[in-house]
Amino acid sequence: MTIETLPRPIAAAHAWRGPEMAARQDWIRPLTGDEIGALDAEVRRLDASGIDIAAIGPADMPVPALAGLIAEIRRQVLQAHGFILLRGLPVERWTTRQTAIAYFGLGTHLGEPVSQNGKGHILGHVKDIGMDYASPVHRGYQTAARLPYHTDSADVVGLLCLRPAKAGGLSSIASSAALYNAMLERRPDLLAELVRPVYRDRRGEVPAGAEEWYIVPIFNPMPGGGLITTYVRSTMRKAQRFPQVPRTTPALEAACDMLDALAESDEFHLDMDFHPGDVQLINNHWVLHSRTEYEDFPEPERRRHLFRLWLACAEGPELPEVFTTTWQGANANGRPGGILVPGVALNAPLEAE
Repeated sequence: MTIETLPRPIAAAHAWRGPEMAARQDWIRPLTGDEIGALDAEVRRLDASGIDIAAIGPADMPVPALAGLIAEIRRQVLQAHGFILLRGLPVERWTTRQTAIAYFGLGTHLGEPVSQNGKGHILGHVKDIGMDYASPVHRGYQTAARLPYHTDSADVVGLLCLRPAKAGGLSSIASSAALYNAMLERRPDLLAELVRPVYRDRRGEVPAGAEEWYIVPIFNPMPGGGLITTYVRSTMRKAQRFPQVPRTTPALEAACDMLDALAESDEFHLDMDFHPGDVQLINNHWVLHSRTEYEDFPEPERRRHLFRLWLACAEGPELPEVFTTTWQGANANGRPGGILVPGVALNAPLEAE
């Protein structure tokens, strides 16, 4: 795609800027006492049943009192500005397993949990376990390092805070449509680099019959004026380890530099400070997310720990075909199926691995 054929600015509710959203409170949704009570009863029932967390589906947790909450999450995340922060899940009175049951069960009412890594984890853990972020096969969420703005490989990513860090670990998000619009206005020549396919490393998590890398554009303009974004710059850099992959051009590096700088600027991003019991849900196709570096507590039982879900949502936006063909597989509803490695069963571990 050339400068002349770039789609016009994206006009949608998810084309927002950080200061605008910081001045609003409609994206923060405290849970009500009735909602917490109803959820607590279901959690304790399911926990007593001995059910495997990975086997939980929406029918296993029928909670009519949460119908309004689920509808609100769907509207904000899949139809409006692309994110919501739930506040008040009572993690302090639940065991780790009970918290996982509540979070996983709630997630199944939004979409199908899909694998987040080559181990088949459909309940993930964001926790520093001493991994090296520079390694091609290690992931940033296994470290305390700052994470640049990026997207994940699902329709929706959810984070539940069990314990925050001693200092740092701020969650930041930015609207990809707003970033696209800014680049279109200021440097359309660089924007043109981001609508062309780029090579990315699979980090050793290779589906059956696939190469160790995949090729997909960062910005994917859709018919009808929509925009689908997928961006993980570290995987672009790590793909350069393969001799078959074309070398990154100065123009592409400059385009990514500009995208990163815009996302990091106060003009575009929105910061969130997680408290225990907070649940952040974001639309991966519309929102980039980041995290600041953090300092952790020395005691293992106090260390920063978040649960993570990747959800495939039947009501998600229309996607380019490459998302569910050469990049990822598709689930029964045709949505991105996560990271599937041959011979690996889906599972929901209660500890970080």
